[in-house]
Amino acid sequence: MSKYSTSTFKQKPLAALIALSLGLTANAVVAQEQQAAEEEEFEVIMITASKRQTGLQETPIAVSVTSAEDIEQAKVLDIQDLQTLVPTLRVTPLQRSTNTNFSIRGFGNGTNNTGIEPSVGVFIDGVYRSRAAAQIGDLPRLQQVEVLSGPQSTLFGKNASAGVISVRTEAPSFAYEGKVEAGIGNYNQRLLKAYVTNGISDTLAFSLSGGINKRDGYTESVVGLGEINNRDRWNIRGQALYEPTEDTTIRFIADYSEIDEACCTVADVINGPTTAAVRALGGTVLETDDPFAYESALTIDPNNTVEDGGVSMQIDVDFDTFAFTSITAFRDNASDFLVDVDYTSLDILKEQGHTEIDTLTQEFRLTSTDDEDFSWMVGAFFFQEDVITGDTLHFGSDIRNYFNALGLAPLLAGAEGVYGLDPGTFFTAGPTVISEFTQDNDAYSLFVSLDYKMTDRLTATVGISYTDDEKKVTIDSENTDSLSAIDLDNDLTLFGVPMPFIPDLAPFIPTLKSVQFLPQQLEFPNAVESGYSNDSKTTWSVRLAYELNKNFNFFATAATGFKATSWNLSRDTRPFPGDQAALEAANLTQPNQNYGTRYAGPEEAKVFELGMKSRFKDGALNITLFDQTIEGFQSSTFVGTGFVLANAGQQSTKGIEFDSVYRPTENISLSFAGTILDPVYDSFEGASGVDGPIDLSGEKPAGTHERSFTLGIKYDFELDNGMFGYVRTDYLYESEVRLVSNLPPEMTRAVSTWNASAGLDMDNGVSLQIWVRNLNNDEYYMSGFPPPIQAGSFDAYPNQPRTFGATVSYMF
Repeated sequence: MSKYSTSTFKQKPLAALIALSLGLTANAVVAQEQQAAEEEEFEVIMITASKRQTGLQETPIAVSVTSAEDIEQAKVLDIQDLQTLVPTLRVTPLQRSTNTNFSIRGFGNGTNNTGIEPSVGVFIDGVYRSRAAAQIGDLPRLQQVEVLSGPQSTLFGKNASAGVISVRTEAPSFAYEGKVEAGIGNYNQRLLKAYVTNGISDTLAFSLSGGINKRDGYTESVVGLGEINNRDRWNIRGQALYEPTEDTTIRFIADYSEIDEACCTVADVINGPTTAAVRALGGTVLETDDPFAYESALTIDPNNTVEDGGVSMQIDVDFDTFAFTSITAFRDNASDFLVDVDYTSLDILKEQGHTEIDTLTQEFRLTSTDDEDFSWMVGAFFFQEDVITGDTLHFGSDIRNYFNALGLAPLLAGAEGVYGLDPGTFFTAGPTVISEFTQDNDAYSLFVSLDYKMTDRLTATVGISYTDDEKKVTIDSENTDSLSAIDLDNDLTLFGVPMPFIPDLAPFIPTLKSVQFLPQQLEFPNAVESGYSNDSKTTWSVRLAYELNKNFNFFATAATGFKATSWNLSRDTRPFPGDQAALEAANLTQPNQNYGTRYAGPEEAKVFELGMKSRFKDGALNITLFDQTIEGFQSSTFVGTGFVLANAGQQSTKGIEFDSVYRPTENISLSFAGTILDPVYDSFEGASGVDGPIDLSGEKPAGTHERSFTLGIKYDFELDNGMFGYVRTDYLYESEVRLVSNLPPEMTRAVSTWNASAGLDMDNGVSLQIWVRNLNNDEYYMSGFPPPIQAGSFDAYPNQPRTFGATVSYMF
């Protein structure tokens, strides 16, 4: 690959990559024909990407599989760490422990805004997890993790327009076995995990697992508060497996977990002119010369709590010619937070919030089992979810002094006098903006998939799905900010009560408007805005798979995906400009009314793929070329006080993804995987920029790396006393990219991280392991934002520094 320069990929990415892949394929076919007489044995990895148990190499879908062994050896502690093994996946933690953004091939969304559902669907044991808050947690007793690239709406339905992460855990065993693991690490990390499983009778087995993950924070307070970015998590999971007959299996799962952490570290990257005012009042603003000093200057310790639990039951029944599957699940997730959002030691702004999510899902499937040449699957998926969320923005005790220090003291005092208000009325400390939202979501999908074996080697697959998604949203708001209630453009009203126009105030109106950063909110439903959306869409997929021989399989795919409307459940939700006339006619507008977006309309995805899956005696190579677009991509950008939610006209990405494994000897395993992208906003007017709305049409999306690679090297060994061991290292590379569109272009992200581990298994069941993550102490930003009411300042979330530890386990 070294003979292709970076400019070559930028100019003709697909031409170069197609030539490369065809060359590899031709050479491999010739080599395979030369050893055709040899009978080779291959490791068969079973996956469920097509909702059937099929072999990885025979499944014509772009999917990356990470085994439980790799996850354990690489010390992947939660789903955030998974991206170090899967280059097509990007996982971005944000402001709180409850928020994480997943993207595949550069497509993905889902932020601190609870209303933005992810474009990447996450399934754990077949159960859809609708929000990132319900996905963060230590990974349970795993079997494997499958990452499916591209639109998967045909089989997975709701919100899989960019891809799917499917986590599968081990079912209970009828044989008695168990494991206990304890570990320690730097930052006083303490890990404890255990499971036990056994058969109660010939037809009933159970398993019980749990874990505790604790660690001190790696970010120190420079003003005497607690540490930030600690770990304080625990989980428990119970399962029962009932097999009353040879044809019937029932699997019941119940789980519960809690998180109580101080999250997340924020670094000052650019300090604007308001920094002088903070320091003049005796406040502390971190220096920007070392954003990776892991220091904080806050008024309070940030607190995030999550309680997540649920139950599910999967029923599988085999009949003569088909199999029946039912998966029923109920989940409940509750989270709270209290954070300092001005990120200085002055008490200026604090935010407090809560979210409760109750989700009920039901899936039914019928799958044919009797015909090798023609097979089918039909199914239905039902989804019902109730969301209650809200937040309160508190003015701190220093906020008035802060504005006075900015030179506004005479103007604020004068305006209070003009209106006959008591001195100090503007920016009074206390709860100021209280926003409460509800969202009721009912959705269903009906799908069918048909496989027809046209010849012994050629199989055609056609899938079609119909999805209907209905949402009902409400907002209640209370805003006691007196200054923001004044209509400075018209009659000068205060909370709707007209005030006499004072000519002497007119020259200062632009300055006063600059600090009206919390406009009054128009509640809905109202006579103009229904707070209701109902979207429906038929998606499809067509695939041809050709088996050249047992070593080489080729496939071509065309597929579409769909994601329904997402509502802006933040204090920055605003009426659409198109509703202004109707709102004014109905006399519904608020003083100082402004406009924006209430929601972002549906996303519609489309992808074309050409892929090859090959395996040989000492390894495997899989390659997929793709051209993927999303029309109406739902973009959510944090602008300091809330979120701007908008539809991009179209975002597209052409590229290649590949994964390979090679075993040059019995003891050495090499893995190399990568994704090379050419992303672009084909059209995106009204995007959030540094100084306001901008046109990003023709520009590359921020946060999407053009090149991502993972490299793994493992050496297995056996000692004379019968003990087995391994040494491995894993490397993640992501090319430099602009962090976020509304941050300065010099704020970028580039990743070059090494991880390493070594282990030893003894014949008495005892295992020892040492590990280190971010071995080279790589430094990069995960995301960033402009802090509120600090024009010219920009902050970012630094990545986690080097961590290391050791574990001992006993398996019985």
